[in-house]
Amino acid sequence: MRSILILGAGRSSSALIDYILEQAINFDWKVIVGDVSVEAARERVGNSSKGTAIAFDIQQEPSSEIIKDCDIVISLLPAFLHPAVAKKCLQYSKHLFTASYVSDEMKSFDLEAKQKGLLFLNECGLDPGIDHMSAMQVIDRIKNDGGELYSFESFTGGLIAPDTDPENPWRYKFTWNPRNVVMAGQGTAKFLQNGQYKYIPYQQLFKRTTQIAVDGYGGFEGYANRDSLRYRETYGLQNIKTMLRGTLRNVGFCAAWDVLVQLGCTDDTYAVENAGHMTNREFINSFLEYHPEWSVEEKIARKFQLRIDGPELQRLKWSGLFDKAIIGLGEGTPAQLLEFILNKRWKLNPDDRDLVIMWHRFRFSQNGKGKEIQASLMAHGENSTRTSMAKTVGLPLAIAAKLVMEGKVNARGVVIPVSREFYQPILYELSGLGIRLIETESM
Repeated sequence: MRSILILGAGRSSSALIDYILEQAINFDWKVIVGDVSVEAARERVGNSSKGTAIAFDIQQEPSSEIIKDCDIVISLLPAFLHPAVAKKCLQYSKHLFTASYVSDEMKSFDLEAKQKGLLFLNECGLDPGIDHMSAMQVIDRIKNDGGELYSFESFTGGLIAPDTDPENPWRYKFTWNPRNVVMAGQGTAKFLQNGQYKYIPYQQLFKRTTQIAVDGYGGFEGYANRDSLRYRETYGLQNIKTMLRGTLRNVGFCAAWDVLVQLGCTDDTYAVENAGHMTNREFINSFLEYHPEWSVEEKIARKFQLRIDGPELQRLKWSGLFDKAIIGLGEGTPAQLLEFILNKRWKLNPDDRDLVIMWHRFRFSQNGKGKEIQASLMAHGENSTRTSMAKTVGLPLAIAAKLVMEGKVNARGVVIPVSREFYQPILYELSGLGIRLIETESM
């Protein structure tokens, strides 16, 4: 019996595991779900006759040996663990699938994977993933019709549905790894704008936002993602004038988050002294100047020239950052303490529904005329388990794994899903599952 090993049973795994278990019935596959918490793995497998839950730790040899008995490994583990999984997949000649960005170490496995006839598919989730595939579908069509692209912009965001937590001023909760949210944007964003190279250091990232209007959903703001320049060659857009990929947030999010960045609350390089006895309010105050009379709120307002009753401080207050409650984490870096504090208010409640929005804009010339295509995707979650984030991250990976199990993919080596053999069948099946981009074209 052929088998698939799924590593990780966290918040983004539900839709993927459900899909693979359903396909396992149709194709008579065996499915093994491994997690450091065997209870979490059991919860995901449920009563499926095709699924088995195991305790799994890639850093422990007895666990990693399970890889040799499987045909495909799908890793939903933290990105830094993917290379360790990849080495085992090379050792045992197994295909590997992840939703994470291709790291330099992962790239280094390309030649050996090709020599062994293995596919190491990465960036096959939501962002990166569906964004790549949906963009390439339009880009290839424009080129085939004789068009020449001169601008491509793409923004994706995991938000909350309009009817979820209506008092939440951020319009945001954790729908994926909270640590990744707190650490998002660190480094320097790189992109092209009207033929000019642009660089935004982390300290400026949340000040320099792009305003975006999405039909039916109103206005949003976006900040630049990492290195947009690396995708020029990947997308075949070497001569493009504007190339920008970014993250989408509701209006006002970035200004409030920037306060935390500027204070130093997202720093992950040192441990905070006396963290175990510190209150939320003392945590914030530790980054502000001493003053015998000014309150924490007053000091923030003065430092950043904000109104004390303005939206930025209201968002910080709602998140509990001014509360006098003990944080409850014995030790940690500023970033770890901030994550712990925010998770008390930003964690999805059982009936909360999340919302994924993706927006592309393509500007191109065709037959001497300038044209524009906008494409947008909206995916709604059902509850805190069946989230739109879990669906849009997990289902592309699951569909890709099925295609390989059926022998319908020829690509080998370390790749991302930008070729037609990936995007056509994956986007087609996603469309049938209600995940599709709606396009509008204008002159």
